[in-house]
Amino acid sequence: MNKGRIDWLITLLPFILIMSLSGVLFIWPESSNTVISQVRFFFGDTLGIYYIILGIGILAVSIWLCISKYGNIVLGSPDEKPQYSFFTWGSMMFTCGLAADIVFYSFFEWIFYAANPHVAEMGSIEEWAGVFPLFHWSFIPWAFYLVLAVAFGFMLHVRKRTKQRYSEACRPVIGKHADGLWGRIIDLFALFALLAGTATTFSVATPLMASIIVKLFGIEISRTAVTIIILLITCAVYTYAVLHGFKGIGFLAKLCIYLFFGLLALVLLVGGQGRFAIEYGFQSLGKMIQHFIELATYTDPARTNNFPQDWTIYYWAYWMVWCIAAPFFIGNISKGRTIRQTILGGYVFGVGSTIISFIVLGNYSFGLQTAGTYDFLAQYAASGDMYEIILSIINTMPFTSFFLVLILVLMIAFYATSFDSIAYTAACYSYKHLDENEKPHTLITLLWCLLLIVLPIALVFSESSMNNIQSVSIISAFPIGLIMIIMIVSFIKDADAYLKEKAESIQK
Repeated sequence: MNKGRIDWLITLLPFILIMSLSGVLFIWPESSNTVISQVRFFFGDTLGIYYIILGIGILAVSIWLCISKYGNIVLGSPDEKPQYSFFTWGSMMFTCGLAADIVFYSFFEWIFYAANPHVAEMGSIEEWAGVFPLFHWSFIPWAFYLVLAVAFGFMLHVRKRTKQRYSEACRPVIGKHADGLWGRIIDLFALFALLAGTATTFSVATPLMASIIVKLFGIEISRTAVTIIILLITCAVYTYAVLHGFKGIGFLAKLCIYLFFGLLALVLLVGGQGRFAIEYGFQSLGKMIQHFIELATYTDPARTNNFPQDWTIYYWAYWMVWCIAAPFFIGNISKGRTIRQTILGGYVFGVGSTIISFIVLGNYSFGLQTAGTYDFLAQYAASGDMYEIILSIINTMPFTSFFLVLILVLMIAFYATSFDSIAYTAACYSYKHLDENEKPHTLITLLWCLLLIVLPIALVFSESSMNNIQSVSIISAFPIGLIMIIMIVSFIKDADAYLKEKAESIQK
């Protein structure tokens, strides 16, 4: 490993900053919570329209790229063939992001909306409770990923730039400043958001996995201790996979997809709510498409229910924070595909798999609620424990222990594949230059594998710190949004220049 090629400032400073912030949150939880809540309120409430407009705008850009001249650009040489089959590519794309969170929220997210006054304003729970999960996890969130993915793919495979960073993707607009202070600021913001987002997503579902283990084995130790064990196991799995390169990542991703669709098929076939799930999901999807513009532009200016501030803006910001690693990874594995194929394929596999997850898992429990068999709404109102609710939902299934084991293995595998992409992206960031076919050194990759797990383990011991880090993720999304705009403008400018160069070479 040539230490002179490593950018130690970019490698270590974001981690030191976020660890220091975690220490402050841990030592002074109440006062820091007050400050961060005020800052989050400013970004999420006062400037919330920014996130909403950005989401609509990037979705429009994704559609425009597909139907415009840019759609024909191959991410690579003009005669390049795709590196991976559609299934392998789609599997890696779906699992590199929030796949574990998608499964987690699929079980019960309708409960959040069913109790919200905005749903009552729009109509009945039966009409709308299944619509919002599909809206919040489908087209706009995946547009964030896919537009940036083609920008990164163009930078890596067409322009063959050796700096694999956000700042490099902004070079066509910021010019030489990409190598100076502005470039450093952009990259530090990106890695800070990456680490904050990592801590956030690890904090979401690991307690559920711990609860499953406690229930399965009757373990009497605390959920915290079990959560730490799960984090270490997950770290071992994704470290092993990422050190074996894209071959290991691809194998793990395909395994995840088999487990994922196997789970969905079993719930449909043996859960007893298959007909309701499919029919209600079909109806909810149609209602979401029919009212898409209304849902995407709702801002609640009078603040009668704070629905967009609590949910839509939160989700857009959450996916934006994850736009550091996932789009970079998708762009990297999309070599040989056109921009049109990448975006449309992403919508088919990514959005399609997400929607199917919410339709099958969410409508299973909603079907039981609608039939009056179980009252999950009352249970959640009484306990407020979403992990307890999910266990209650799983307990209604036949072969409960089998489903618990399957869900546990699936979530560990999903987390592992998500953090494969994060560790790979972060390792690439550590280099001042990295050739197209060159991979980060094993020690640098291993360093990031370990760094990514330290913060979530530290945060397990303080629930208030965990909640604050989630707020930090939302705050981090604000500058990331501005950087995303610069990247998209840079990509279009560079793509125009490329098409012009290509036309001139043909004329000669």
